[in-house]
Amino acid sequence: MTRTPTRRRSRTVKTKEGTLTDRAYRELEEMIVTLRLSPGTVLSEQALVVRLKIGRTPIREALQRLARDGLVVIMPRRGIMVSEINLRLQLRLLEVRRVLERLMASLAAERATPEERREFAEVAEAMLAAAARADDIAFMRLDQRFNILVATAARNEFARRSIGLMNALSRRFWYQHYQQVADLPLAAKLHAAVARAISQRKAKAAATESDRLIDYIEDFARKTLDA
Repeated sequence: MTRTPTRRRSRTVKTKEGTLTDRAYRELEEMIVTLRLSPGTVLSEQALVVRLKIGRTPIREALQRLARDGLVVIMPRRGIMVSEINLRLQLRLLEVRRVLERLMASLAAERATPEERREFAEVAEAMLAAAARADDIAFMRLDQRFNILVATAARNEFARRSIGLMNALSRRFWYQHYQQVADLPLAAKLHAAVARAISQRKAKAAATESDRLIDYIEDFARKTLDA
């Protein structure tokens, strides 16, 4: 009589902590990507518990995920620091991103469900609308949604894991420099072109538009040298 409720409570706690970890990750990731937590900032678990109103265990698990993504550096016995932004690292990252994103875009066009194709079309329109409003935060959130949707629709767990290590670093680099050298409407147009090609099940077009998007992102990265 007493064992079954105990097991149920354990599963409930586990599910709740998993949800809180996801929430902590999302909030911390956005704070780092949008530079509210700037590079070099030393983070305190206790301060984050107070700031996010989330328990220590989900915060710690979220920080471990962020470390795997390269957004924070865990220094034993010294604390946790938001990682620095490095142009050379970004350019090397783009070499790999180009190949992966082309593959994933074409796979997503072939494998997306009807519901996912509708969502790609919605994301395309929403990105263009956010750019028209000059709403950079909305665009960043849509970019993250787009990335997750592509990774899901491609249905290749190895590509998904690999690209997951790059997306947040790329968004943070873009956010740091976009006001100086970026063209938000153009960025939205290029993202939307990939999303629309996927929504229309045009694998070859999706791959081509993905390359055009990476061409723009690489050019943007190099322009930061002159900014």
